[in-house]
Order: sequence, then structure tokens, then C-alpha cells
Amino acid sequence: MRSHSSRRHFLRDMAAGLSVAALPRLAQAQNATQPPLPPRPAAGPSASRVNEPVSIEVKARPLASFDIRDRSRVRFGALEFRSGLILTSSFAGFGGYSALRLDPRGERFIAVSDRGSWLTGRIVYRGREMVGLGDVEAAPLLGADGRPITVNRGWFDSESLALDGSIAYVGLERVNQVLRYDFSKGFTRSRGEVVPLPAAARKLPNNKGLEALVFVPKTMANVQPLAGTLIALSERGLDASGNLIAFLVGGKTPGQFSVRRTDNFDISDAVLLRSGDLLILERKFSWIGGVGIRIRRLALSDIAPGALVDGPAIFNADLGNEIDNMEGIDAHVTDEGETVLTMISDDNFSLIQRNLLLQFTLVE
Repeated sequence: MRSHSSRRHFLRDMAAGLSVAALPRLAQAQNATQPPLPPRPAAGPSASRVNEPVSIEVKARPLASFDIRDRSRVRFGALEFRSGLILTSSFAGFGGYSALRLDPRGERFIAVSDRGSWLTGRIVYRGREMVGLGDVEAAPLLGADGRPITVNRGWFDSESLALDGSIAYVGLERVNQVLRYDFSKGFTRSRGEVVPLPAAARKLPNNKGLEALVFVPKTMANVQPLAGTLIALSERGLDASGNLIAFLVGGKTPGQFSVRRTDNFDISDAVLLRSGDLLILERKFSWIGGVGIRIRRLALSDIAPGALVDGPAIFNADLGNEIDNMEGIDAHVTDEGETVLTMISDDNFSLIQRNLLLQFTLVE
């Protein structure tokens, strides 16, 4: 457990950080999570080519419970705690993970760091509990010229990720751009192409811009007319009424809509469920109220150009729980038919913040 001093520093760093789909059986297979080649040599003097993926070691320490005040508690709103891990690595680029997508079994994963890099690998389970990570690789996000996007362009703050089969979309918050990667052309060595966005998206605040991406699969019969649409949600780009701006990119009905903003929460990620519900992961910070996260359930059928959408909170947590700067969420369905939500935190590369991986069963 952290000291009160560490908690105060955590609040300070959270403030700085806040200012500065797996659709497994839920929709379609996401083969972008599956590498085409075996693991590569470990990072070290021989790994001199900066553009190449490198294998890294990640240590995982289990979290026995989620509620710091009541270790026996497992139910939190509509979620039931399954397991959690505290992740650490000696690899210098490890941290800052802001988005996560899983394969249909909830094993292989791909994540993006806000410093312009990929993290891929698999979650190791013992029964229903996560116990570690394996086959982990890190690689830079590349631009169309094959160079890391952080070189010369200054593109970083890679905050969001959506998958469509072998296609990966990555949102860059500081410049409000989206890059499209075809993983059939080299997995994490593939090159990103800029996706055209509405002019209004480029006008979002450069540190409160594109924060969540969700791709609506064409194969989902119950999501027409949004099938084939990329949904892009801003962290705190506000419309004239103070609600959160979001965009429908591509598809049959492109345009802009809003998500009602309540209780000073901002969007940090989203995931689409088989039911047609869109789960929005949100967070807030204030010096009086501290840090909080919540998940809201929105009906995808309510989303259309010009719409204002809202939905109930199904999960809330604060610093009385084992949270950090939670920025990524995804979902998968187990062989037993349980919907499992996985969340990841962005440690802001701070010594007193943590890279957490948390899993819950959605029970309602």
C-alpha cells in the first residue's frame, strides 16, 4: 500500500498527466494481435536497428484484491473483480500504456504507449487469473516513410487504438491525427498512413483531443447503419453546450455527435460489446475530490450525426481501490460465456505511479 505522501504525489502526477475492440466473438476476429513471426532477439547491443521490434522481459506482481478498504469485496457495480497485475520492466521504453486490444480468447494483446511505441505479447493465465505476460515485444510506431513517428515530426501521445481485422488505427492526441496500419504488411513493422478526418477534429485541444477509437465491424448485423465506421472520441473537446465531441469517420453516415459530460469526467477509452453497447471508460481529477474512474454504458443505436448520447454508469472507483491512471479498456468472452473487461493504466513514466492490468467480469 502506498504512503499518504506517495498518494499526494500521485494526485500531483495525475493532474500533470491529465493536463498534458477486442471484439472477440463479440464481433469478429482481430488477427492484428497475432504476430506473423517468432519472437525476436532480446534488446541489447545487438539490437541496434532502432526501427526493429525487440523482445523484453516484463515482471508481474499479482494484486490479490481491488478494494483497499475491504479486501474481501469482489463486486463493484456491474463488475466483479477477477485478478490484477502490477507490471514492471527494466526496458527504458516500458510504460505510458494508453490503449489495449486483445484477441478473441483474451490472450494475445497489442497496446500503444503515449511515447509512440507498440507493446505486443500474451497474457499468461492460471485458471481464470492473470499471472504474467509472455512473448513481449516493443517496437516504435512507424510513419509512412518507415521512420519512427516521434522523429522530426514530434508525433507522440499515441493514446487510442482500434482494430479491424489486420488493420490497426492509432489516434495521436497532441496533433489530432489518426494513422492506419496494415499489419499484414509486417505486423508492428508496418507503416502508418494518415486517415482523413473532419476539419473539426483537427481543431480539438491538442492535449484533450482524440482519446478513444472504436471500429464498428461490418459483420455486426445489429449495428447498422454504423457498420464499417471508425468512432473517434475526444478526451475533453467540448461543444457549445459543454458536452464531449466525437466523430463518425467513414462508413455510411459520417459526421459529428456529442457524449453528455457529467460530474467532470473525461473520456479515456471505449470498447464495443456484442450487445451493441458501447462502454466508455472515463476518469476525473480534482484537488478536492481526488481521482476517480467510471464506466458508462451507451447504446450504439443512439449514435448518429448530430446526436447527444448518454447512458448510466455501471462501475465507479477511486483511490480507495487499486487504480492508477486508467486509460485503456477492452473486452473478450470466455469459453464459459463470461464477458471479461480488461483495463490498463498509463504510469506517465512516473516512479510513484504504476502500470496496472486489471480484469473484471461484466455481470449485468
